[in-house]
Amino acid sequence: MQIKIAIVDDNTFLINAVKEKLSFFEDLSVKFSAANGFDLLCKIEDNHNLDLILMDIEMPVLNGIETTEIIKRKYPHIKIIMLTVFDNDENIFNAIKAGADGYLLKEINAKDLHNGIVETLNGGAAMNPSIALKTLKLLRNPIDFSCKNNENDIKLSEREIQVLEQLSKGLSYNIIADNLILSSGTIRKHIENIYKKLQVHNKLEAVEKAKKNNLI
Repeated sequence: MQIKIAIVDDNTFLINAVKEKLSFFEDLSVKFSAANGFDLLCKIEDNHNLDLILMDIEMPVLNGIETTEIIKRKYPHIKIIMLTVFDNDENIFNAIKAGADGYLLKEINAKDLHNGIVETLNGGAAMNPSIALKTLKLLRNPIDFSCKNNENDIKLSEREIQVLEQLSKGLSYNIIADNLILSSGTIRKHIENIYKKLQVHNKLEAVEKAKKNNLI
């Protein structure tokens, strides 16, 4: 039986490199690839008959860790292996917390990648030795990354929260302006400020991040 895989990476060269590694194995089939987390979420709606996703971390629009969290909530049957060039502690910690089933580096050879995929689908956790070592160290001496995040507590004004709540309902700028008795230019200014404060680039990211931080 073929293992159905999706690859998520904003670098097409790297997507092709991974596809090439997987092409050596008849039991693996790449169903589709996506350029970022948002792209994946759109494509997966029509095609969630997947076994496993190979997920990059650093991507625009919606990064791999945020995407992993959403996928695990919506499609818990799909396994996710982070496939990334970074093995820094915070990424490992956040990926595992988000529900990743494995964590491999992109330089991995084809045979080890295949073994990691099969191992993960059999209930194991694919990790290359350097990552496994870091994970053990993190478990022995937990670094509280949440403290670091709390230092930059996101402060939104009451009006900005009202705008965000309206945004989360999928309303247009004009309707939000009517509802809050403001001009659409003022709404755009508020949204600009919200994006800046939340460090996001679009509505979807803003709403996701606001929910994650219990702002709405």
